[in-house]
Amino acid sequence: MLALLASGSSRSSSNNKLAESENAAQNSNNMSWGTELWDQNDNLAIHTNRGIDALEKYANFLRDRVAIETEYAGKLRRLVKNYQPKKKEEEDNEFTSMQAFRNLLKEVGDLAGQREVVSESLQLQIIAGVTLLSKTLREERKKCLSDGATLQQNLTTQLSSLDRAKRNYEKAYRDSEKAVDSYKRADMDLNLSRAEVERYKNVMTSKIQQSDDAKNEYANQLQKTNNLQQQHFSMLLPAVLNRLQELDEKRTRGFREFIVGAADVESSVAPIIARCMEGIVKAGESINEKEDTFKVIERYQSGFTPPRDIPFEDLSKLDPDAVQDSHYSNSTSNHLTMRGTMSANKLKKRVGIFNIFGSNKNSLTADGQKEDFSDLPPNQRRKKLQAKIAELQQKISQETNARDGLMKMKIVYEANSSLGNPMTVEGQLNESEHKLEKLKVDLKKYQGFLEKASQVPVATSSPQANRNQLQNGHRTSRHSNGSADDHHEDGDDQPDDAGSLSSSASPESGLGTSHTSLPGSGQGSANENAIGEDTYYETEVETLNPLGTCRALYPFEASSEGSIPMNEGEELQVIEIDQGDGWTRVRRANNSNGWDEGFVPTSYIECTLYA
Repeated sequence: MLALLASGSSRSSSNNKLAESENAAQNSNNMSWGTELWDQNDNLAIHTNRGIDALEKYANFLRDRVAIETEYAGKLRRLVKNYQPKKKEEEDNEFTSMQAFRNLLKEVGDLAGQREVVSESLQLQIIAGVTLLSKTLREERKKCLSDGATLQQNLTTQLSSLDRAKRNYEKAYRDSEKAVDSYKRADMDLNLSRAEVERYKNVMTSKIQQSDDAKNEYANQLQKTNNLQQQHFSMLLPAVLNRLQELDEKRTRGFREFIVGAADVESSVAPIIARCMEGIVKAGESINEKEDTFKVIERYQSGFTPPRDIPFEDLSKLDPDAVQDSHYSNSTSNHLTMRGTMSANKLKKRVGIFNIFGSNKNSLTADGQKEDFSDLPPNQRRKKLQAKIAELQQKISQETNARDGLMKMKIVYEANSSLGNPMTVEGQLNESEHKLEKLKVDLKKYQGFLEKASQVPVATSSPQANRNQLQNGHRTSRHSNGSADDHHEDGDDQPDDAGSLSSSASPESGLGTSHTSLPGSGQGSANENAIGEDTYYETEVETLNPLGTCRALYPFEASSEGSIPMNEGEELQVIEIDQGDGWTRVRRANNSNGWDEGFVPTSYIECTLYA
């Protein structure tokens, strides 16, 4: 019951408010400044001036807001530009997180564009309209006030004329009264002659006539003043005040429209901004940590397997003469190089002076890699080759389409010579054919590289870290004296001798680009043809002539493949000077009438070069 009463009271209250608003609107329609504020001309002038000032203040507010919007949009664009991925970071664009960030930057750029749209729309639509309206209102107000001042001046002039006529009438009336009194006294005075009495009578008659004339003039001016005053306050002044009312209503209506218009400008870009926000959310949701993890593996996976266990060597069962060689061998074999790891692309490539004799004299790419990418780990090499093949296939497809277009154009020109000269297309067609042929040759070349890379067996440690090869069903191990010992396959794999010079591109060896095998220097003799040998060794060269001698200043224990140990004070032959990587290639005679070659730190030796 209480709820019903409450709802009924609320409905009645809302109905009363609605009725009041309707009555107020009706009364406002019936009321006007001309009738209700006929005597408030000065206050209305002040009110209209303040209203126009408020409109101009709103225009200044919009100008400041436009400046803020423009500055905000500009700063957003600079922010997006500053955080755009650099060229050196393009390789990270494959990760979903980086793709999401790039999409985020794109959406923020779109947001900046929408803020610019808001700024331009406010400037062109709202501010321009407010400025024009304000100027128009000031001109109309000035005219209205001028007309009102003219009407008031006319009324004031008429009132002055009335006041002057009234004063003249009052003076003439008093003079006529005095003249009448003077005539009466003269007529009763027996001492005055008849002529004097007649003079007083003429004066009285004249004054009475002047009084009557002044009275008539006063009556006339009074009628004029009343008519003018009635017309002024009933028609002329209300018309001016109503014009001021229309002017003020126009300003108020414009104020409303401009505020709504500014909101509409903001609302018009709201859907696009909402889509930008949806794009940002979508970009964030597209990040997949598992996919990024897989791409990291794909990028840096070398294809090598971890090193095998180092076998135990029983020194009591070894030949005493081979103990030192074995020690050297163990220090340099079965060590993984850094090639194929995350820091592999930061390694400094060392090019030996005998690199010209190798078979892999590939030209380098723009990023310093070989043309066939043979300096990369197996997996990375195959991926690079596949990407290169896909790129060439795309270029071939584009060039084929271009050639077909030129051929069609030539056919059309031949059919109708007025359209063009077929010979003008001939040169372009020949050039296109040449490009296409070159691309096909490159494609075939890289397909051969890929086929060769797919056939190369994956090394168990690092490239050429273990020189044991299968030959005729036996295990062949390269020794420092250049001989090859055969072992049956059922035997355990043994590490290479210390004198073997690895061609893997470790930071110490620097031989990743030489691919040469020196006879008698631990690289195997020239008559060995192990499986896969052509992958790494295709040319045998003569023993390097020494460039000078060096003396070890400090002892050095070889801990990486390609380096050799040395004792303090030991004399060695220099066969390759430091190429700027801090390593010098040296050689020593071993106990097997062979040579041990490898690299030692340049700072550990004192060199004396031959003249």
